[in-house]
Amino acid sequence: MKKRSKRVIPGFGISMGITITILSLVVLIPLASLIIYSSTLSLGEFVETVTRPRVLYSFWVSFLTAFVATLVNAVMGIVIAWVLVRYEFPGKKIMDGIIELPFALPTAVAGISLTSLTTDQGILGKFFAQFGIKIAYTKLGIIFALIFVGIPFVVRSVQPVLEKFEGTYEEAASVMGASRATIFWKVIFPELKPALFTGAGLAFGRCIGEYGSVVFIAGNTPFDTEITPLIIMSELQAFEYPKATSIALVMLGFSFLILFAVNMIQSHNMKILEGRRG
Repeated sequence: MKKRSKRVIPGFGISMGITITILSLVVLIPLASLIIYSSTLSLGEFVETVTRPRVLYSFWVSFLTAFVATLVNAVMGIVIAWVLVRYEFPGKKIMDGIIELPFALPTAVAGISLTSLTTDQGILGKFFAQFGIKIAYTKLGIIFALIFVGIPFVVRSVQPVLEKFEGTYEEAASVMGASRATIFWKVIFPELKPALFTGAGLAFGRCIGEYGSVVFIAGNTPFDTEITPLIIMSELQAFEYPKATSIALVMLGFSFLILFAVNMIQSHNMKILEGRRG
């Protein structure tokens, strides 16, 4: 008779029950409330609400700026993670800790700081103003803020993979005559792709719904720099809960589809990577 193995945590039934309860309280019930409030509108009213020109343009601004910021974060995230893992220099631990500052810093504080920095009187804004480039109260300012809040997701996703990457692969490729560029793109980058897609997906999801750090620097000009979260807040302040939740539901749907596509691509890359290792 085999002895039952001791489990550190309770069995499957209790664990699954706790998991479903937590997911319901944190995720499912809040999402269900969106559908319930939105359902008070007829289909025609729902379509009219989410297809207003001002709302459609805010969708465009939110997704465009989030996409551009995510692309920048994907590149810069790899560079920062590479520096933190591959090099030793004074202040390395301090820099490593600063990466997580956007997680801890209140978004409103971040927004005010970034705005004061990028206005025409700010240090950064004054410098770029000499070249006719305006940052604050433009789409460029929104992208700047979204890069700030999204960069930690990419760095923290890629960094552990680089730390565990075996240098023997690079040495073998170097012995065989491969250039540094070839080693990176053919040996290192395929290992980083799954983590990179994960970090980029998380950063994109955060950027889509970011409000506090963007609302100050955006200027919030309709049909120019007005983001969708601001319209949702405006509808809530006017007690138009069905309209606010309808717009939020569309944002949720688009975000889910994009993150689902990212996960599918990540899964495909993982299968290719496992095939190479096998």
